[in-house]
Amino acid sequence: MAELKTKATDMKVADFIAAVPDPVRRADAETVCAMMARLTGEAPKMWGATIIGFGSYRYTYDSGHSGEMCRIGFSPRKAELVLYVLSGKPEQADLLSRLGKHRTGKSCLYIKKLADVDLGVVEEIIRTAKAHMDETYPALPA
Repeated sequence: MAELKTKATDMKVADFIAAVPDPVRRADAETVCAMMARLTGEAPKMWGATIIGFGSYRYTYDSGHSGEMCRIGFSPRKAELVLYVLSGKPEQADLLSRLGKHRTGKSCLYIKKLADVDLGVVEEIIRTAKAHMDETYPALPA
């Protein structure tokens, strides 16, 4: 079985964010990082080269593939912020309808800039994601 590429690293989160070239994306990353740390009670940690994650959990798929990943996270990509917070729970659909300009993937929320969305709704989405993780996947000890 291939080794997982996305795993916790010793890279410093502050250094990664400071290196984000776009000043708006960098400021938005600082805001999201502080928000996720406050809402999860976890310190940020780098996962792979580009994901900032909070907490960790172990998963096993029906195929038998297993691994460890951050419980909640985000990445300040070149084109947009990617928040790994979508659980597919019905309460998130209502929140997404009130969020503002965004797009979604299976478990990803894509936002060009925080100025385009309601930060209170972003907080609620993060809270629902954390609640889903707490309910579904036990956190690993820090």
